[in-house]
Amino acid sequence: QVQLVESGGGLVQPGGSLRLSCVVSGSGLNIFNMAWYRQRPANQRELVATITRDHDAYYRDSVKGRFSISRDNAKNMVYLEMNNLQPEDTAVYYCNVQDWGSLYWGQGTQVTVSS
Repeated sequence: QVQLVESGGGLVQPGGSLRLSCVVSGSGLNIFNMAWYRQRPANQRELVATITRDHDAYYRDSVKGRFSISRDNAKNMVYLEMNNLQPEDTAVYYCNVQDWGSLYWGQGTQVTVSS
């Protein structure tokens, strides 16, 4: 069974930074894409960033230049470095991975940007 556990969320002031981490556990893992999604209040879940096994990354326009996704294939971990956070970044952030063609989700970690 594949399990994902996120960490690193919290409360930060506008302009601040946070680093989210997600560790994937399970037997026989063959992780291809890893991604971060978020769900803001009263909004649908949206893709924030994704990274392939070869470290090719994609970002939604609103976070380009502020967020950076990275991964450690040996540790089955994915990270999201978030800088210059703004109130509109407030959301529950979810880790997502594609393993052997199936998609798995973490439980989410709350990020709140407020003064």
